Amino acid sequence: MKSKDIAAMDAITTAMDAEMDAHNFYSKAARKTQNPKGSDMFSQLADFEMNHFNHLKALYDSLRGEGKWIAYPGASFPKRAKKTSTDLSPGEGVGSQADDIDAISMAIKEERKAQDYYLQMAQKATDPLGKDMFKKLAREEELHERVLNDQFYSLNNNGIWTWGD
Repeated sequence: MKSKDIAAMDAITTAMDAEMDAHNFYSKAARKTQNPKGSDMFSQLADFEMNHFNHLKALYDSLRGEGKWIAYPGASFPKRAKKTSTDLSPGEGVGSQADDIDAISMAIKEERKAQDYYLQMAQKATDPLGKDMFKKLAREEELHERVLNDQFYSLNNNGIWTWGD
C-alpha cells in the first residue's frame, strides 16, 4: 500500500470517529429535547451522520482491500409528507429550551470543523472520486450548519422551533 493511501486511510479513520461522535451527540440531543420538532431535527441529523460514517467505512474498506476509491452519491434531508407536531408554547418545558440552544450552538461549531476537515481532505485527495466525495461531505456539513443556525436564530429570537415548517 502506498504511503499516501495510508495517510488517506488515517484521515478517513479520523473522519469516521468524528461522524460517530456526531451521531451519538445528535441521538442524545433528540432524546433530551422536549420539543417534537427539535427531536425530529436532531434525529435526522443523527441519521445523516451515520450515513456519512457508513460511506466512509465503505471507502476505508475499499481502499484497504482493493486499493480503490468509491463514489459517494450524497444525501439530503427526506421530504416530509406531513408536518411535525406543533411547538410547545414558549416557556413550556422550562430549562429545556436553553439546553436545546446550547446543544445547537455546540453542534454548529462541530459542523464547521467537519466542513473544514472535509475541504482539507478534498484538497489533499489525488483521486477524482475522493475529491468529489470529500467536497460533497463538506457541502452536507455546511447544510447541517445552515439548518442549525436557522433553529438557533428562531429559538433565540422567537422562542420557537421552525424545523419542518
